[in-house]
Amino acid sequence: MEFIKYQATGNDFVLVDAIGMPSKDWQALSRVVCDRHFGVGADGILLVLPSKKADYRMRIFNPDGSEAEICGNGLRCFARYVVETRRKGKAGKITIETLAGIKEATPYLEKGLVKAVRLAMGKPSLKLGDLPAALPGYRGKTPVLDYPLQLARSQTRPGGKSLALTFVSMGNPHAVHFLKEGEKADKFPLSKIGPLVENHAFFPRRTNFEIVQVIDRKTLVARVWERGAGETLSCGSGACAVTVAAKLKGLIGDEVDIKLPGGVLTLSWDGKGEVIMRGSVEEVFRGAWKEEQWA
Repeated sequence: MEFIKYQATGNDFVLVDAIGMPSKDWQALSRVVCDRHFGVGADGILLVLPSKKADYRMRIFNPDGSEAEICGNGLRCFARYVVETRRKGKAGKITIETLAGIKEATPYLEKGLVKAVRLAMGKPSLKLGDLPAALPGYRGKTPVLDYPLQLARSQTRPGGKSLALTFVSMGNPHAVHFLKEGEKADKFPLSKIGPLVENHAFFPRRTNFEIVQVIDRKTLVARVWERGAGETLSCGSGACAVTVAAKLKGLIGDEVDIKLPGGVLTLSWDGKGEVIMRGSVEEVFRGAWKEEQWA
């Protein structure tokens, strides 16, 4: 099985062109390939598939084998591949079918290679049923801003942790927590708190969790704990959710740069339409996975 490894602001993926390939146990493959010690090492695998609704269809599997609805950084990697390989030398918009709907990608080429991609990530949903999220006793309206979540001291030793969560669906679930003034994103204990939020009873299908430090109205710093993957250097749909949450809280204007550990993504949202994301993408290497390793 031939593959290409890409990275988009540090979010890395193993891409497999599965058009014409017999169906395999992709969940099992993802678990072994994504392993950073015994496999290739990645935040997920991307499958290129035919589509009856769009130019192509993308499936993405997390390192734990679970399938994700959408991935913004993965979409940029996917777009680079289909433009350079299946539409070699051609520019223009590409439509990609995902479990979260059809997304439109506009590649920016330099000497025939895709250096960056603009993505229309769709309209966010603020309905609890679209996450889904089950909040005991909650009878308020959406959007849900700064919903209190108290983690027990026994879970977060040496002390408890109080979070204020804003809920956003980008076709996949996100819970966003804004740090208080003076708190630093790089000091937040994400490796400890992330799995507790991801697997909290509020979220029957688990959730992605973002923490955000506000620098000014044009700049945010964020870190992401991804459902099924853990902390990653970047998350495209997470950056979209952060943008929506910040806009709803009146913290930013229509466009913002989000600084993630793997790089900077530029997001824009007018408060009504689709969230637009722009960011770079790079090919890392090409290789082949032996059949006996995943049969």
